[in-house]
Amino acid sequence: MSAGQPVDPRGPRFAAGVTTVVLAVVLVTSWWPLLAVQTVVFGIGAFIGLRHAPYAVLYRTLVAPRLRPTAEREAAAPVRFAQGVGFGFALAGTIGYATDVVLLGVIATAFALFAAFLNVAFDFCLGCETYLLLQRLTPGTRTQT
Repeated sequence: MSAGQPVDPRGPRFAAGVTTVVLAVVLVTSWWPLLAVQTVVFGIGAFIGLRHAPYAVLYRTLVAPRLRPTAEREAAAPVRFAQGVGFGFALAGTIGYATDVVLLGVIATAFALFAAFLNVAFDFCLGCETYLLLQRLTPGTRTQT
């Protein structure tokens, strides 16, 4: 994953809020097609780029213009990594629900929901922190903050 341009930290937090709602609906309804859509959303953010992720587009066009500008920026690489982790859990959940391995679907979706909720409620990005920890533990890599 390329690093990408630094991002307004309010954007990923907004995305985490939308994701929290989507994943909660999936857990309540077991409607796996909605989880499949969320999987695509994660995939776009992780593999194509945060700028093209649907929730980032919503944030940029509908939310950000109504907020005060901020000079605060955070590195994109940890956020993209977090999107990749979300993609993995959402994909596992989608496969679980779609193949009637409902327990897999529930557990994978619950893990993704927990991580998204931590971000929106406490401004703690579990995937981002994991990325930074892995950077510190891997010899010869440079940590971007």
